[in-house]
Amino acid sequence: MIDEVQKVEDQEPAPEIEVLFEDEHLVAIHKPAGLLVHRSYLARKERFFAMQLTRDKVGCHVFPVHRLDRPTSGVLLFAKSSEVARDLCEQFASHSIEKHYLAIVRGNMHEAATLDYPLKEELDALGDKDVDPNKEAQDAITFYQPLLNSEIPYSSGRYPTSRYALVHLMPHTGRKHQLRRHLAHLRHPIVGDTTHGDGKQNRFFREHFGINRLWLIAKKLSFVHPVTQEQIAIETELESEWETLFAGLGWQDSQLDTEQAFTICSESE
Repeated sequence: MIDEVQKVEDQEPAPEIEVLFEDEHLVAIHKPAGLLVHRSYLARKERFFAMQLTRDKVGCHVFPVHRLDRPTSGVLLFAKSSEVARDLCEQFASHSIEKHYLAIVRGNMHEAATLDYPLKEELDALGDKDVDPNKEAQDAITFYQPLLNSEIPYSSGRYPTSRYALVHLMPHTGRKHQLRRHLAHLRHPIVGDTTHGDGKQNRFFREHFGINRLWLIAKKLSFVHPVTQEQIAIETELESEWETLFAGLGWQDSQLDTEQAFTICSESE
């Protein structure tokens, strides 16, 4: 029986990754939801990783310069040399790189704001066993801008209808699970978040829409090219399940011009 399970796992096809940008120094891909960035002792049974798949696709070693949580999809950037990786890591550390996300959250939202709410470091029992559990909370800052609201005539809890919002998020710091924890703090948890979210809403989405994922995507990344010093902006398209969800929430194509939405957001800041 174990051999049969192993045989099925060995036949599992590798996830598709799309190259969004590439030159001799950098490569950016669209990471599918559910794919780990690189190997981890916490996921020893996993066979596929974004770092290895990207290396095989572009034909050279790549260096990770930031992370995306496993359930988050979207723009993931790699360097092709340790020198370029070092420069990009410094840009991420200095918060000079602009990161744009889209999320579906519980409830309607009507006002843009910047949340400055420090977060205690989330520690892993094995990987962080030597870290002081009493370490002070770290600065964590997130700009959020509601783009669209929806109320659908189906109950997901105590009320006869259910409300959701599409939100544009810009984290100005990079704490672990920052966006998920900040939205939960605002009482608008990201749908599909099994750690910090609302179990009833997650179950409703799975059953009503037939899609099981974290509704968070890294939509756009803007930074200074470490070699050419040009301003680079890399943006990815929403996966097809987002379009299915938008239709179910009653949002029209004309309302979903995210380029215009990002422009509105930057003006409101």
